Order: sequence, then structure tokens, then C-alpha cells
Amino acid sequence: MSIAALILAAGSSTRLGSPKQLLPWGEKTLLGHVIERTRAFGIDEIWVVIGHDAEAVLDGVDFGGATVVLNDEYEEGIASSIRVGLDSLTRESRADKVLIAMGDQPEIRSEVVAELIDAARREKRPALVPKYRYTWSNPIIVDRSLWARLISLEGDTGAQRLLQAHPEWVKEIWFEHLPPRDVDTQQDVEDLQPRG
Repeated sequence: MSIAALILAAGSSTRLGSPKQLLPWGEKTLLGHVIERTRAFGIDEIWVVIGHDAEAVLDGVDFGGATVVLNDEYEEGIASSIRVGLDSLTRESRADKVLIAMGDQPEIRSEVVAELIDAARREKRPALVPKYRYTWSNPIIVDRSLWARLISLEGDTGAQRLLQAHPEWVKEIWFEHLPPRDVDTQQDVEDLQPRG
């Protein structure tokens, strides 16, 4: 079983007021930090979708060998990033499954990814979704057999609505802790940014 990671990082950071991808985060940028963490999960093939302020993001982020996909339709919302990312993976990757992660969630726990990957090896259902206490969140793992369905998504809706409409596709993996937070506001930056 081969898993590629797809990191969605094309948004315009309207609530923050500046490109969150470029926020200083430890010794890296926020997006560089997320890419580095994703690589530490043991996933060799990493794809990153960027859009807003793409030139500055390309210049300012250490992609560490990840494949960059440009989303010219990022203003439509997250579905457009899923579309262009999975379209590229369908054409250029031999991965069986994709781990879809958000470029603004710096605190995805390694044990969450490890449990999702372990379940993906055993599970016949094509989608694995972490359920943190009472809510679905990210990252998710989706089998190649569903990629065409996800490519058909439109608007500012991720995979969740489609997967909720097809519970027979989904295996929930339960976790006791709260879901990872997005970095959307200055308060999020202050709360989540590494200290020291």
C-alpha cells in the first residue's frame, strides 16, 4: 500500500490579513512546518496545493522536495484545491491512497496519522476519518477508488459532506483529544506558535 500526502494551502488568509503560509513558525514558515511534520509521518510522496500569492509562497517556503501544484481557482474554496491536487495525483502518482491534510493545522499528532495508516492497511472501506471526541476533522485518508468522486466537489466544501452522505464508505477512527486547530486569526497564531 502506497500513500501520498496532499496538503491544501491555497487559501487567501482573509481573516488573518496576510498569507498564513508565510507566517514565521519556529525556524520555518507555517507551511514549511506542516510539510516537515508530514514528512516525519513516514510519507515519502508529498504534494502541496498553493494558490493565493503563489509567487511569494514559492519564494518564502521550504518545500523540502514536495511536489507543488498551482490552483488558479483558489477563490472558489477548498473543493478547487482538492480537485487540482487529486487530478495531479491521478495522472502523476502511483499511490493507492491519499492523506489529505490542511496547510494551516500545525499540530496534527503523529499518533493520529499512525493509527489512520494502520487502519488503512486493514480496512476495506475507502475512507478513514478521525473522530475527535464528537466531531470529524483532519487529516483523512481516501482510497484512489473515490478520487474521481472528490474531484467532482464544488465550492468551499471539503470531502466531509460527500462522506457524510455515504456512511458506507467511511471508517471512523476515534480519538479522545480535541481536533487540531486551524491558524485563522491572530489569536490562533499567539496560542499555537512554537515558544522559544
